Amino acid sequence: MLAHMSPGAHWDEQDLLGFDLETTGVDRFTDVPVSYALVAVRGGLVVWSDASLVDPGREIPPGASSVHGITTERARREGIPLGIAVRHIADAVLDSSRKGVPVVGMKLDYDLTMLDACCRRETGRGLADRGFRGPVVDALVIDRHLDRYRPGKRTLADLCSYYGVVIDHAHDASADATAAIDVVRTLCRSYPELRDLVPMELHVAQEGWHREWVASFAEWMRWKGLGSPIDDEDAAWPVASAAPEVGARAAV
Repeated sequence: MLAHMSPGAHWDEQDLLGFDLETTGVDRFTDVPVSYALVAVRGGLVVWSDASLVDPGREIPPGASSVHGITTERARREGIPLGIAVRHIADAVLDSSRKGVPVVGMKLDYDLTMLDACCRRETGRGLADRGFRGPVVDALVIDRHLDRYRPGKRTLADLCSYYGVVIDHAHDASADATAAIDVVRTLCRSYPELRDLVPMELHVAQEGWHREWVASFAEWMRWKGLGSPIDDEDAAWPVASAAPEVGARAAV
């Protein structure tokens, strides 16, 4: 079980909850999970892991299956019902927030927004309505801020390669959640100033870093003559709450 954050050790050496979803597609407002992983790490060691396939109640597009390897038939045969999965994941994330334990992952504005949208459809209440406040620690947001001008892609596999983190099975939810924690802990060793912030301070800092990146990316798109794919939901981190019929769109 995850414990309350305790004084003394740096936050990255205490309890962390890795979180990752594999999904039916890239639209965080309307797509749904086909698998999840919740991985508790203490002092860099996995102390428990909870992962399962999820029956999304809909067809999984072939393009999505080609990424994570989960077919509609397998999800129906082996997965737990979507409503049960959503409630279970939300309970774990909310428990972590109540205890001040950071939820750690890669591009969590995608995963947490999808979870929030699913919660609204399943229960009528989003994560914030139930008390979720973070802290959240996002490997991508931190890496983009601290090494802004490094060329190349920044997928989880790319970050693992750059920071020397081993990831055995990319696009497996458990492997991705664990690898994201390892990347964050490596970032803390590379940039000790991250450790000087308590988790909620880092959470608030990332909100600003993400907004800065979105604004910079929008400016770059305009400079390239490509228009701007940015809207208010894209600037929100770690959860963008938009009605699917109004704001359904792929995350940037």
